[in-house]
Amino acid sequence: MNSLSTLRRPKASWHRKKRVGRGQGSGLGKTAGRGGKGQKARTGNMRFEGFEGGQSPLQRRLPKFGFTAPNRKEFAVVNVGQLESFDAGTTVDEAALREAGLVKGRRWTGVKLLGEGKLSRKVAIHVHRVSEKARAAVEAAGGSVTLVPLMAHKPEAAAKAHAGKGAKA
Repeated sequence: MNSLSTLRRPKASWHRKKRVGRGQGSGLGKTAGRGGKGQKARTGNMRFEGFEGGQSPLQRRLPKFGFTAPNRKEFAVVNVGQLESFDAGTTVDEAALREAGLVKGRRWTGVKLLGEGKLSRKVAIHVHRVSEKARAAVEAAGGSVTLVPLMAHKPEAAAKAHAGKGAKA
């Protein structure tokens, strides 16, 4: 049996690169496989993605609708019922939610607490947004909800960006 260090591809498993326009003897000289005249023989045509031979391409036939703001804010959603996994008296913030696996990924602007489920433990929660139902559920269990302001960027990035600007020595 072959080992991984001696594996080779089968002999006829690949083709040589087609070298067009390299003389009549190559079989692809003169017109370089483009035939005589016509639209397809010219340069600068039909080389772009989505070209369908002059037919109106798919990306133009489909309707365009909606708008996505480039500066939109997307919140990771955590329900009140999911907070049962935390011990009573603990402080739950974004870092704790990430450690518990309730918030995953890096695309979120912040965390929003929603009121689905029941909470029976007293926990202090620090989130960026909260629904009225969720706030009522947490406070009914004896906990507290603190709203944390959204950070557009990390503090160290802001300090670096504004370093030395406007300061006169």
